[in-house]
Amino acid sequence: VGSIVLAPGFEAFDPSRFDTYAYTSLPNVVTSLEFERILSATGPFSGHLVRPSDHKEPKKIGWLQCVGSRDINKCDHQYCSSVCCMYAVKEAVISKEHADYDLDAAIFYMDMRTQGKDFDRYCENAGRQGIRFIRSRIHSITHDSSSEDLLIRYVAEDGSATEEVFDMAVLSTGLQIDPGVQQLSKRLGIELDAYRFVQADSFHPVATSRPGIFACGAFTGPKDIPQSVVEASAAACAATEKLAPARHTCTAVAESPPERDVRREKPRIGVFVCNCGINIGGVVDVPAVAEYAKTLPDVVYVEENLFTCSQDTQDKITAVIRENGLNRIVIAACTPRTHEALFQETLINAGLNPYLLEMANIRNHDSWVHANNPDAASRKAKDLVRMAVAKSSLLNPLQQTELPINHSALVVGGGIAGMTAALALARQGYAVHLVEKSDHLGGNARQLHQTYRGEDIPAFLNRQIETVKSNDHIHIHLETRIENVEGFVGNFEATLSNNGSKEKLDFGVAVMATGAAPLKPDEYHYGDDPRILSSLELDKKFIDQDPDLKKLKTAVFIQCVGSREPHRPYCSRVCCTHSIDNALQLKKLNPDMNIIILYRDIRTYGEREYLYKEARAAGVIFMRFSPDSKPEVVLNDGKILVNTHDPILGRDVQIETDLLSLATAIIPNRDEQLANFFKVPLNDDGFFVERHAFGILVSPGEPTPMATHLPLELAEVEPGH
Repeated sequence: VGSIVLAPGFEAFDPSRFDTYAYTSLPNVVTSLEFERILSATGPFSGHLVRPSDHKEPKKIGWLQCVGSRDINKCDHQYCSSVCCMYAVKEAVISKEHADYDLDAAIFYMDMRTQGKDFDRYCENAGRQGIRFIRSRIHSITHDSSSEDLLIRYVAEDGSATEEVFDMAVLSTGLQIDPGVQQLSKRLGIELDAYRFVQADSFHPVATSRPGIFACGAFTGPKDIPQSVVEASAAACAATEKLAPARHTCTAVAESPPERDVRREKPRIGVFVCNCGINIGGVVDVPAVAEYAKTLPDVVYVEENLFTCSQDTQDKITAVIRENGLNRIVIAACTPRTHEALFQETLINAGLNPYLLEMANIRNHDSWVHANNPDAASRKAKDLVRMAVAKSSLLNPLQQTELPINHSALVVGGGIAGMTAALALARQGYAVHLVEKSDHLGGNARQLHQTYRGEDIPAFLNRQIETVKSNDHIHIHLETRIENVEGFVGNFEATLSNNGSKEKLDFGVAVMATGAAPLKPDEYHYGDDPRILSSLELDKKFIDQDPDLKKLKTAVFIQCVGSREPHRPYCSRVCCTHSIDNALQLKKLNPDMNIIILYRDIRTYGEREYLYKEARAAGVIFMRFSPDSKPEVVLNDGKILVNTHDPILGRDVQIETDLLSLATAIIPNRDEQLANFFKVPLNDDGFFVERHAFGILVSPGEPTPMATHLPLELAEVEPGH
């Protein structure tokens, strides 16, 4: 082979070494993955929420966070596993959906790290649903000797000692790399860090220390499903760059069975109704729908499937079509937008024309929107199936027409993302048109000093710009805007406008890399005093080596400025790490400087946790504030005064500071005209929506959609996805 991609995944931390949690002795103490199986329709209790010891429905469940993560006392995993907070919230939400009673769900945490796309909104909705969030790290779990109940003692935020009785406890276990992967890496000559994750730099996150070998997923550090999918695509792209000259030299053409001519046959319709766990079967009476389908005209075969999209069911449908001579197929399941091609392939494998398929969307159009009315949802499902059957009897085979594809690409946005995408395509031999609305490349990276690992961003950026400019396959269009886009996949035409002149451009694919912008805050007296800066403005002082930074005696950082607010309910992801890194840079300039970071939750997820630990060791002070009691900034006689409440001291404090750094929100470039040109939807916050969003997060109380191409037990492993 010419390239290797390593995606060995992770293993869940084994909490049996923690005797204080009594995991091995108390049956009602389970791990998060075990709890996923309890909730799953294919699990040990068929999706019924019961506790293992006596199969009684639990009235009270507690989730304990950071078991095997952020811990240097009981294990050597000081990193954050990134996903545990969100999957605990998701499990709590689904548990309340499963229970037909008022389930008491409590999550014990240190920092709530829901930093993913739409995750904060989901977490806030969970709180409104009644899920309790208790900021406390649990030392131990004991049990009531007269029952199977669990006793959890904890210290509340006001310092009071509290004890509660729970029916179950879920240990939110972290991610770790299997020791066997370490041996594999040693044989391949791949460098790992102290915690067995791949040693990679920030500018080449999927590259390993050995050229030609790439890595992705949890092997490069703890992460969730969407980020793993992004990295997998990046690793595949990087692996094929070197292989471009050999493209198609070993291509094998898949051979399909000969297609049956069914045009003269009487319709023989097969109906397959998907249960899909709680997604459909939790609302719709699937057996009743299947029985109803048997009464419909021309239907000769009906089957109810747990997961119709699973590979074993696909193989079974192929066999059923052949054995029963079916010539029209109806799939009553989820959306054809994501699954039609999969089922069409099944028909091809069975010798049928792929267009003899009709789908009834009894998930998106039924169970999801009528979750509160199961009877009506079941009746509607029957109507949808009846209409699909009627339509399928009129279907005729169709032939696909092949069209030529334009092999050039359009990349919109000349920042780090756009340039990286352009180079990845160009290195594979494709022509790329890089369109940037400003008069320069680089985007926001021009304002950044260094990565959290200490890598020099300006130096890398300059190299990247020069590499892009010197690549013959990349055509740069500066000060250019897109005025119109027409066409279809593989054959698009864009109208570009540059200082009044227009140009038509043909391309086959497009990459949207329009980036974002920092918020200009209207609070904390920003703009009223030059010593009150945004994070990027402080970075510029580092880049310019401003000598005044060494003279500072006190610096204060305020987090979540414009983020995690009702009108902007998302975490900007980078702010906590950025502020801590800047605080450490100030400490290096003046070790005696007093530095205070005011925060809501410190979100140094993954291996960024090391930076948090380093800052605490260096003497950086962290003071938490709540959203209903935010810090106040006062300008008085040339002084910057910050008033806040210290929850540890239990009193208000006032800090006089020489510099105030505001960690401002990231604001998407919400260009709705551009989104309409490319028919790419925007979410409520203004970010582009992925074609198959793994995390279609809904308000608690509504059904929680899972990854529609995965069996439910796999889809539920990662929170909200």
